[in-house]
Amino acid sequence: MNKPEVVVFDLGKVLVDFDYSIAARKIAAQAERSAAQVQELLDHSPLLLRFEHGHLTAREFFEAVRGQAKFRGSYEEFTAAFADIFSEMPRMVRLHADLRAQQIPTFIFSNTNELAIHHVRRNFPFFANFTGYILSYEHGAMKPDARLYEVVECTTGRHGAGILYIDDRAENVAGGTARGWQTIWQETPEKTVAAMQALGF
Repeated sequence: MNKPEVVVFDLGKVLVDFDYSIAARKIAAQAERSAAQVQELLDHSPLLLRFEHGHLTAREFFEAVRGQAKFRGSYEEFTAAFADIFSEMPRMVRLHADLRAQQIPTFIFSNTNELAIHHVRRNFPFFANFTGYILSYEHGAMKPDARLYEVVECTTGRHGAGILYIDDRAENVAGGTARGWQTIWQETPEKTVAAMQALGF
């Protein structure tokens, strides 16, 4: 198969790790719910899905969590705690830098929300160095919805095997494979780098 023309990265668990328990502990410290209850609310309730679909604004998301968790802090305290859950994955960030040095167009394709993206943009300089961004909350759809994959093709100007897509979730990878994209299911950064090398990068 030909070498891909563009490389599309998922964000969470591919370029940055994240842990909602960090946010849950900070929010619970100013709430009437336990850290476990707050984490369930943040990570497993319909609220986050609605937020990442773009159906709730950041302020609406805050008000909903505040009401259910009985959070006593300010909006600013909440947003700082909610978003500060990320840590850079250095090997993958180096891989991206290597691709950019080769003048390979690169894109972010992520199920995410505006608070997370604002935090990552402020705190992780590598995030500014992509050719483009396809973010769920800006398009009203989340992976593996085919509509969002169509946005990737429109944004990159490529389709089929011209796209290489890296994601840690098998169902999202399958969505790309179904469109004829070349894909890598990220299990570890080391395996991803080896797969990239096998493709000629």
